[in-house]
Amino acid sequence: MRASLSEFVEEIGYEDVGRLPREFAAAAELKRRQGRGKAVRFLVEGSEQEAVGNVVDNRDKVIKALSASDLRDAYRRVLKAMSEQGELREVGMPRLREASRGLLSLPAVKFYERDGGLYLSSAMFIACYDGVCNASIHRVMLLGERRAAVRLVPRHLWYLYNKAMSRGEPLPVTVVVGVHPAVLLAAASSPPLGFFELRGASAMVGGLEVFRSPLHGNPVPAGASAVVEGYLTSEQADEGPFVEAMGGYDRVRKQPVLEVRSVLINPDEVSHVILPGGLEHGMLMGFPREAAIYDAVSRVVPEVVAVRLTPASGTWLHAVISIRKSHDGDAKNAIMAAFAAHPSLKHVVVVDDDINVDDPYDVEWAIATRFQADRGLVIVTGARGSTLDPSSSQDGLTAKVGVDATKPMGQGERFERARIPGL
Repeated sequence: MRASLSEFVEEIGYEDVGRLPREFAAAAELKRRQGRGKAVRFLVEGSEQEAVGNVVDNRDKVIKALSASDLRDAYRRVLKAMSEQGELREVGMPRLREASRGLLSLPAVKFYERDGGLYLSSAMFIACYDGVCNASIHRVMLLGERRAAVRLVPRHLWYLYNKAMSRGEPLPVTVVVGVHPAVLLAAASSPPLGFFELRGASAMVGGLEVFRSPLHGNPVPAGASAVVEGYLTSEQADEGPFVEAMGGYDRVRKQPVLEVRSVLINPDEVSHVILPGGLEHGMLMGFPREAAIYDAVSRVVPEVVAVRLTPASGTWLHAVISIRKSHDGDAKNAIMAAFAAHPSLKHVVVVDDDINVDDPYDVEWAIATRFQADRGLVIVTGARGSTLDPSSSQDGLTAKVGVDATKPMGQGERFERARIPGL
């Protein structure tokens, strides 16, 4: 697979909204048009590349991006990205040119009124250090043409960064902007340390073409729109505020400074702007976790019909799971399996297969008619949840709730839902 974003956008179709100023306009257009089916294409003023957004803002686009036959096949492919390492086939370097204004040549924008600065929201960091390679997505706040603050969460890039710092060395990184969404989904997954996400992407899509970055020699997906090379240094700078998946502002923190040595642009490709807190942001974060929940619950109940991380929860904190059960204890087993598969999960509702998991009205109806708190409620106190939840403690401790909104076995007629033929 040649991981070209522009080819995928041509395949799904797009609306071209023209030239946009750097502040707020791109966010407004993406917010206004998300969920409509087409991607949005535009040129940010001062950028040397056109950009697209709303590329995978729904599950149908994710299925297409993964070349999957249906949603379950898409889940299986994403699970491959967390468990199987495919081949990276090296090809020649594409036609790249040096950007004239460094990072400001890229479509960095200000999304919301309190944002700390101009941001790149789709940057994938590739780092190979001390025998471990990692690819992960991080937000980048510009501090100038050659400097930026990078938000690191305590995961694998953070681990590599701290290992380099302990040796008094900056961490060499290659930052890639504008790749096929299948690669981003692999980079957003959570394999163990030492499992290289680009090899997971290769396993997921049946092979991945890469070229070597000019400075560090890191593998870069062929078709990338921009390649930034530099070092994560010991210098720290204020990063934020920035809007996270729940739609609220993340706080300002001291974060590592990226010192940029080169910014290379592929003039044949388009860049990628992801709306923070939007549907695409949620889908890229949540879909790999949705696949993990589907897999875990499938191991403890007879049949999983559907799993949805809900958009109102940032496609992160709340899940609705539809099952066909053979025992009245199946729903509780599904709840516990879901919490184990996705530790950030806060609330889980389990429903029968006659409930539409995509319809909040349907789900509420199931809770209203099939749930009794004294026998169907599961509460876990003092569990580690997500720091994205502003109601959790500062270290992410939270209470978790599971709701069994399934009808009791053998009482289908009492709980039958009236239907009109033809509707």
